[in-house]
Amino acid sequence: MLPLITGGSLSAILTSVLRPPEARPDSRVETGYPAGLSAANGYGVVDTRRPVLVLNDVTKTYPNGRDALKDVDLVVPEGDFVFLVGASGAGKSTLMKLLIRDELPTRGTVTLDGDDVARLPRRKVPMVRRKIGIVFQDFKLLPRKSVRENIAFALEVTGTPRRKIRPAVDRALALVGLTRQAEQYPNQLSGGEQQRTAIARALVHDPRIVIADEPTGNLDPLISWEILQLLLRINELGVTVLMATHDADIVTALRKRVVALEEGRIIRDEVGGGYHRAG
Repeated sequence: MLPLITGGSLSAILTSVLRPPEARPDSRVETGYPAGLSAANGYGVVDTRRPVLVLNDVTKTYPNGRDALKDVDLVVPEGDFVFLVGASGAGKSTLMKLLIRDELPTRGTVTLDGDDVARLPRRKVPMVRRKIGIVFQDFKLLPRKSVRENIAFALEVTGTPRRKIRPAVDRALALVGLTRQAEQYPNQLSGGEQQRTAIARALVHDPRIVIADEPTGNLDPLISWEILQLLLRINELGVTVLMATHDADIVTALRKRVVALEEGRIIRDEVGGGYHRAG
């Protein structure tokens, strides 16, 4: 488990607790191969982990003729932790919308846990969306519901039997460290507590993948690090994490897999990379 650090800038916090990748003998950086990419992608090695997410030759063109994504190929295996980076307008939001079927690709396929999301009958869309937990920058909590009720709501809308809701919510509360705040309302919580509530809501239905869209964007450096610790802990439990972020300090310090987008194309897919291309 990662240590809880207090005080200082985010850069200083990260530097004080993280060793460089070359000092970790089990680091996948030393293999030289981007994790999760098969031989079919031209990297010369097959990753034997089961893919949770596959984008194959995906292009998304909007009615005005703009290509938000173009010829995107991406494989994310189970248990991976991926930072999605790029300037505003690079295509990150569009990619995430495709994953949750808010948008459909103009060309190519998006496969989530074995299902081609574009070909799903409407009645099966809710079932597939349960495999995804979503964490937003602005929390999106219901102000008139308590922490417990906000988390439970994610199960209620999917028709989960009532007898199963309370134990699932209790487990999620314990995981994010909010058991004592269960009956409080969003306006009684700090920003970090609100984001932890949002993460608990994303986890309560045991998703295969968590998509975090700028989850630290509205938080100060210390709280950002605490939220990141939580996402790393969730990943250690086997949940795949895809996190879009502009926080260069976090990305560069952690040396996870980095997928960089520019003008709708993937320009870099690198294990152990920083926010910016080396050199």
